[in-house]
Amino acid sequence: MKILVADDDAELLSLVAYALRQAGYLTVEAPDGPSALEAFQRERPDLVVLDYSMPRLNGYEVLRRIREQSRVPVMMLTVRASEEDVVAALDLGADDHLAKPFSPRTLLARVRALLRRSTGEPGSLSVVGDVALDLQHQTVRVRGGEAVRLTSLEARLLQALLAQAGTPIPADRLTSHVWGLRGMGDRQLLKQLVHRLRRKVEPAGGEPAYIVTVGGVGYMLKSRAG
Repeated sequence: MKILVADDDAELLSLVAYALRQAGYLTVEAPDGPSALEAFQRERPDLVVLDYSMPRLNGYEVLRRIREQSRVPVMMLTVRASEEDVVAALDLGADDHLAKPFSPRTLLARVRALLRRSTGEPGSLSVVGDVALDLQHQTVRVRGGEAVRLTSLEARLLQALLAQAGTPIPADRLTSHVWGLRGMGDRQLLKQLVHRLRRKVEPAGGEPAYIVTVGGVGYMLKSRAG
């Protein structure tokens, strides 16, 4: 699942994105309204976490423009919790409203609830073509085969690749998603992690059929072999 987070508070934006990544979600970050709309068009997220007060375009206007083209779940964040604010957001099509400050646990619980309501699924199973990832149990099945156990890092890497299957993902973005704010990841560690994941996903022998290297960019997941 891919989540767009838009907030002009750089520290809060990083913390929210980090909490979501640690929970297994692929995150896209935007620091203002126009950037949020551009990212929404480009990334097509499964859920949007949107701050009310942002420069250039406020959250109300961003929400209005999103609703002109999509019913994707939207959670609004605000330091103001008046009834008028809540009603205005809901009237524009927001699905939930969370007042600052909030705990990461509360945010994640609300995100899971929105995803369940929008998809009818718990959100732990991601299936793209031949590859099925169960985040809750940290296992992967390829072409309906036996479930293979993954480490937490392998599961986060595969989740990121699945979320944008068929599209090359820059190495730096994958590193950020897998290791987050801890800063422990680099391109060499990512290369090693990709190698370990391939041993669990790819058929024995031959060139990689699913996780391919894109020169000068990073990596891409092909939904089907061949």
